[in-house]
Amino acid sequence: MPEQALYLKWRPLAFDEMVGQEHITRTLRNALRSDRVRHAYLFSGPRGTGKTTTARLLAKAVNCLDPDPARRPCNVCDHCRAVNEGRFLDLIEIDAATHTGVDDVRDLRDKIAFAPGEGRYKVYIIDEVHRFSGSAFDALLKTLEEPPEHALFVLATTELDKVPATIRSRCLLFQFRRFSVHEVADRLHEIAASEGLQTERAALEMIARHGTGSMRDSVSLLDQIVTDPSQPVTLALVQQVLGTASSAAVRRLAAALIAGDAAEGLRIINEAVDSGTDPRQFGQQMVEYLRAVLLAQTAGPELVEASAEDRALFVQQAAQISRGALARALRIFNEAVNSYKGGWQPQLTLELALIESLRSAVAAAEPAPAPAAPAARTAPVAAATPASAPAPPEPPEPPGQPPVIPASRISERWEDVLRAMYRHNQTAPEVMRYFRVVKVDGRTVTLATDQEVYFQRINPYPEKKQVIAKALHDVFQEKLLITVLSLPQGGAAPTAESAPSDDPLLSTASELGAKNVRKVKKNTPSE
Repeated sequence: MPEQALYLKWRPLAFDEMVGQEHITRTLRNALRSDRVRHAYLFSGPRGTGKTTTARLLAKAVNCLDPDPARRPCNVCDHCRAVNEGRFLDLIEIDAATHTGVDDVRDLRDKIAFAPGEGRYKVYIIDEVHRFSGSAFDALLKTLEEPPEHALFVLATTELDKVPATIRSRCLLFQFRRFSVHEVADRLHEIAASEGLQTERAALEMIARHGTGSMRDSVSLLDQIVTDPSQPVTLALVQQVLGTASSAAVRRLAAALIAGDAAEGLRIINEAVDSGTDPRQFGQQMVEYLRAVLLAQTAGPELVEASAEDRALFVQQAAQISRGALARALRIFNEAVNSYKGGWQPQLTLELALIESLRSAVAAAEPAPAPAAPAARTAPVAAATPASAPAPPEPPEPPGQPPVIPASRISERWEDVLRAMYRHNQTAPEVMRYFRVVKVDGRTVTLATDQEVYFQRINPYPEKKQVIAKALHDVFQEKLLITVLSLPQGGAAPTAESAPSDDPLLSTASELGAKNVRKVKKNTPSE
């Protein structure tokens, strides 16, 4: 006789063995203790989260012969053992995917009137109930409204929105959630230890991530990987069987993306695919990695399920890329994974995603044309030195000097300058996106904005102007002076409309301001 699959062999037989759904098992156990079991339940949630298992536990518990309700199901009495062995006549499981018609429900309704043959309740578990037709739901509705006292229904679905509201309102709804990586890894470790398997924690966590929150899928993957019980389950073995890329390859690709190095990124993708990595899996890992960096940048590394070393890396890389560029790259790679269909060049989807991410970052950095600036206030000047310590302020050079760096060149590489600012001050780049290069006189770089609020965030603080100068030095290796101009709102200076924010969290407010500017312009006589 073939050996039983692990997910069947280790299916929970009691509520205490359930993992991660305590909000549901606690409520059901309290209902059993107080003898307040409802006649109809609706279990909703992703696949592999314990819906059918919980339904069977409930069926066992309501028919358990143990006199103490707190110990039900006991897995010792005749009824519990009959359910475990699949021979309990009063437990009827129906697959709605193959019994979708109204005749199937009518047959169920005709038989439900008969009293239970063995237990106290006749329990009907209807799996994937959303697959019922409209007429089948109508036929089921009457039974749910006025069920016999000995009948108990448990409906399970992965698509709650397809279940009619009339059905949902007559059931007690429980929402099952996905399992966390740590919960799945702990359960896999428990199963592996009981089976006498040697495992690495990193390998179990990789399996858990691949299972995407489904306990059944994760246990099935472990079963697939363990071809030889005497062979340890290592991270390298899991990566080889699942076709996933190494963590080092994912980190290197993310680093190349952040650095804007397309050649290195393409080299990493092709090396990974040539070594046997599945491109779709590589893309999924890249999406997961970029999401972790985005969470670390926006809300803090505490939200990321990772080791302390990985969290520190996420924080470091989050400081080297703007939120807008990171969000675009994450969106592009996610779309590439979802649209992946293989083909004779399997790595092409990832290559295009990398190029598109870098191209979008360059397009976002293109500045508006530099206009002639009217009379404006001039802020104090700061200087940058190659050393990390702030340099003392230097007087501005006389106007009309030939520029050491053309203004157009600084404008072209403004995104690189903003990225360099992250190394010195993480908030400065988001403010400086509203400034544009107006001119360069000798070593004096003049930056202008018509946004008074951002001018005031730079003008009174010499140390912030030194951050700008340091970033320019990092990019151009030149010691430059900084002059900041504030121009009238709606004047000739670049506006938020002509230079949109790269930060999706700030762009909404900028767009609202731009709309107001357009309304004013629309009423002017010149137009």
